[in-house]
Amino acid sequence: MLTGGAAHPAPDLAALLQAADPQAALAERNLWLVRLLQWLRSADATATPPLDDATAQTLLRLQQLVTVLESQPERAHACAALVSRVWTDVDGVSLFADVGFAPRAALWSECLGRIRQRLLPASADTADMAQLFELLFTDEADAQWLRAIDPALLQRLLTLFDGVAPGDWRQEMHDAVTVLVSAVRSAGLSSELRRRMDPALLQQRPFARLANAWETLQHSVQAGPSVELAQAETQLRELLTQCRVALRSLPEHLEEHGVSVNLMFAAEQTEARLARIETLVHCLTHAQPQAQMQALLAGLVSELHQRRSLRTLFASHYSLLARKVAERSAETGEHYITRTRDEYRDMLRRAAGGGAVIAGTTFAKFAVMALGLTAFWSGFWSGANYALSFVLIHLLHWTVATKQPAMTAPAMAAKAQHIDSDAGLQGFVDEVAHLVRSQMAGIVGNLALAFPLVLLVQWLWRLAFGAPLVGPEPAHYVLHNLTVLGPTLLFAAFTGVLLFASSLIAGWVENWFVFHRLDSAIAWNPRLHQRLGAARAQRWALWWRANISGLAANISLGLMLGLVPAVLGFFGLPLEVRHVTLSSGQLAAALGALGPDLLSTSTFWLCVLGIAGTGVLNLAVSFYLAFKVALRSRGIRVEQRRRVRSAIWQRLRQAPLSFVLPPPQA
Repeated sequence: MLTGGAAHPAPDLAALLQAADPQAALAERNLWLVRLLQWLRSADATATPPLDDATAQTLLRLQQLVTVLESQPERAHACAALVSRVWTDVDGVSLFADVGFAPRAALWSECLGRIRQRLLPASADTADMAQLFELLFTDEADAQWLRAIDPALLQRLLTLFDGVAPGDWRQEMHDAVTVLVSAVRSAGLSSELRRRMDPALLQQRPFARLANAWETLQHSVQAGPSVELAQAETQLRELLTQCRVALRSLPEHLEEHGVSVNLMFAAEQTEARLARIETLVHCLTHAQPQAQMQALLAGLVSELHQRRSLRTLFASHYSLLARKVAERSAETGEHYITRTRDEYRDMLRRAAGGGAVIAGTTFAKFAVMALGLTAFWSGFWSGANYALSFVLIHLLHWTVATKQPAMTAPAMAAKAQHIDSDAGLQGFVDEVAHLVRSQMAGIVGNLALAFPLVLLVQWLWRLAFGAPLVGPEPAHYVLHNLTVLGPTLLFAAFTGVLLFASSLIAGWVENWFVFHRLDSAIAWNPRLHQRLGAARAQRWALWWRANISGLAANISLGLMLGLVPAVLGFFGLPLEVRHVTLSSGQLAAALGALGPDLLSTSTFWLCVLGIAGTGVLNLAVSFYLAFKVALRSRGIRVEQRRRVRSAIWQRLRQAPLSFVLPPPQA
């Protein structure tokens, strides 16, 4: 029971009640209400005993306010008249139809609107009840004390308004439902949503019938309780349920044909409006709606603060996109995991091919450095060099080891869904072994050709022209940069982040390609179909659908490796990239320039250690980030990590070679 403080009002309450002037300007009346709510939320130092709970403190203040007003009828009448005039002068429809909903159809527009709302101060000089509501209930905890108001206390508060017309809230609510029904009907019949919902669920045309159903119920409500009212309410609720079921079929279509966060945002807003319609109808059809209005008001406060939150906005609307991006990467990642000896040998062959191309990339990189360009253009042409090399490797169906982890992590996350069972756990450990050995095969294959090819070119060039292609000065620069004693490991971890980012870009681009049905456009666009011919158009469509992800990943990775350090350098962040295969090629060029005597120096071996650490961090960082995103996108929380680690260590003790070579029986 709330006790203490009711007989001893706070000093500022008397002044606040005295300032209640129903004849004041609207802005002044609004400001008075804001200050009244601020007083309710303030701590009561006179409470006996002191209360730590904010909800209890606010309820104590509310009880205190009601007690004081009951003892001062003149003040109570003035306050009630002020509240009534405010309700009369403001647009109450916006309270029920707008609070909690985004006025913007696009997610990013809503994001900018929320940022602007946070930064710019609001004014009490407003005739919009939705805007005034935001000024009144600034604390998220307001919803808690509103829900906790005792029915007896609520009845005492309402009694204070006897004799003072509080405004026609029912008419405002009727108009709000009309607005909401119109918004839901418009969204449900829009081509963007309609084409992506299950056609079978739209056969009864629930969105198109909403307006007539609401009009029928509206007439029944005005006529009073009757059998027709119950039937009309039942019909409307059935239509609302059908609309909700149809909207919930939307993610299934998007998961198959590509995700759009704007569409998901529109669908969730529409579903929230359906829930609001149900709540308002419940208030309108209930004989004693006080409890329903109390719950509605508390719900409006909660929804108001959810709409202010940027974190809530993005957390709810990007989870599906993250899952789709991860799944598309998982499809690609399966190609990078070897499970048989034939696949293992094929990985070595493809990695060796990638290493051969990287050898040429190394010399092109030195050529760009020799031009002495500005930082930006040096980064741009270096990035173009990397991108061209990676695309060539992709088109030749070869591989670069460092691209594998970000692609294989989502595939691993798919297996992690089943670790609760012993069979699922062992299957996950098998995938770990497959992945580790695939990574090792990729790195070995890359380095096995990149390093000796660069050395061979250096030797042949010296033999032909009397000097190596890459001279001593760039060689010393390489030795200075790659040593483990410098920031090489930090740069290697940063490169792992870029490798991960390229996988996200690849997944996003492929999702965009599929969502907009560009493969179908290539195959069936009349102009392209006529110019290319039916057979070639089909081949182009299939080729782009199969390669769009790889092209996006390779081009974005190459450009980021070249341009990101240049851009960060402009802002005073001296971050560079360290890619294990490219670094190995550079070290080979330095060895070819300075001769075999370099092998006897500690400088060379410190660079070797740096390259080894670079390989580990390139792989580990990109895999960790991609694995984490994939787990979160699937809603997985791996609580049995100790069990997983134990199973992996057991496999290491029992069959360590399974992490290096495929099993003999495979």
